Amino acid sequence: MEYTGNKSIYLLFTVVSNTLLFYGFRKNAIMFDAFVGVFFWLGFWVKLSIRVAFMDGQFNESVGNFDGTGGAFDYALLASSCGLSGLIVASFIREKFIFIYPEKITNENSEGLFRFYRNNRKLILLSFIILFVFVAISNTYYGIYQRGAIPRTILPFGLSGIYKWLLLFGFASISALILKYEFTLDKKTTYPVAIICMLESFLSNISLLSRGMILNVGALIYGVIKSTNIYNIKSSIKYLSTSILIFLILFISSVLIVNYMRSSGLMDLFVDDKNITIDKNIQSIQENWRKNKRTTELLFIDRWVGMEGMMAISSYPDKGWGLWDEAWQEKLVYKKLTFYDKYIITSPYINTDLSKHHYISLPGIIAFCFYPGSFLFLFISTFILGAIATIIEISVYKLGGKNIILCALLAQVVAYRYAHFGYVPSQSYLILCALYLNLFIIYLSNKILSYRYYKKVLV
Repeated sequence: MEYTGNKSIYLLFTVVSNTLLFYGFRKNAIMFDAFVGVFFWLGFWVKLSIRVAFMDGQFNESVGNFDGTGGAFDYALLASSCGLSGLIVASFIREKFIFIYPEKITNENSEGLFRFYRNNRKLILLSFIILFVFVAISNTYYGIYQRGAIPRTILPFGLSGIYKWLLLFGFASISALILKYEFTLDKKTTYPVAIICMLESFLSNISLLSRGMILNVGALIYGVIKSTNIYNIKSSIKYLSTSILIFLILFISSVLIVNYMRSSGLMDLFVDDKNITIDKNIQSIQENWRKNKRTTELLFIDRWVGMEGMMAISSYPDKGWGLWDEAWQEKLVYKKLTFYDKYIITSPYINTDLSKHHYISLPGIIAFCFYPGSFLFLFISTFILGAIATIIEISVYKLGGKNIILCALLAQVVAYRYAHFGYVPSQSYLILCALYLNLFIIYLSNKILSYRYYKKVLV
């Protein structure tokens, strides 16, 4: 099928989308540029092009009132191009006037933490393994925090929040520190620590019922690749290719396992419900195995949020500031459809048992910023979002000890949040607070340990 709208508009959309992607890998790009470029390229241009060219313009996710006409496609693509352009301009201004990474980093800027790691390396690695295995197993069994599920267990003293932080990016931050300190110690890449870091993400994502292992590990790998030049680390094509192969095996395995657990009802074995028997679950597992293959195939196209959200909102008849204000009023409430699911689209979760599951549809931040229906507001909003991401990445670089791997990880967290924006937007500050708390823990730990070692030298 050919694109039914104005070919010039599709060409503009193609140029803008691919510029954002390739601009993210230019010499002076920061980590956020790379990840936001990949996420939005996949969510907008790749998804639209594949769906139009090979699937008759049919989308697996709901697109609301979108009627599939050429004019509707043109309007959605113009709005998408406008939003993506704001990010490109923000990146250009950041490069010219604000910040770029140095070509080489020779001084160690986290002396306290580095010395602590060097002096206790084996104990730290063993403790890390024990901790992430324990958290993964306990989270799987008790359902403290899992994607698309209502928490089955609420821990006291805010421990549920600690579980969520560790599983989302806390453990991955520790991996970023360990990888950096290993490089500082040996000035070369090694397999054992890389495997430990990938195993953490593998187990954590299975316990989360998440198929997003590629996110944190991909960010760590990208950070390692960038670090080899900046830190003068000796590496080899063999090391990188072997590490990527191991990662791909673990990632594909995690996707299959999570799809299997979700589609088969295997997680119901952990639910205390007299009406659910082991025999019933085993039968469900057998009946639903074939669904796993179909779910996995769709995942690689539809996993990325973007085009459907813009199609739904651009075609929504009541766009305006009232809709924008109402969207910001949404509260976190389980067992109910979200604002976007209820008002903007025909939700695929209308018939879902919301007493057990917490599934949501997301428009993404570019579509969300088009709720008022203003192209100017959309461009200004995405420009500001690019500026905010720049400030966050500079903070990570300064407070995190000039750790490029940590910068890559947390830039991915920010970019992913942008791409998956739209549910309870007023609580977005929580992820920002968690990110900065993560940074301050690293910063203060380093300062305290540096002071401790300094006093020992004086004594």
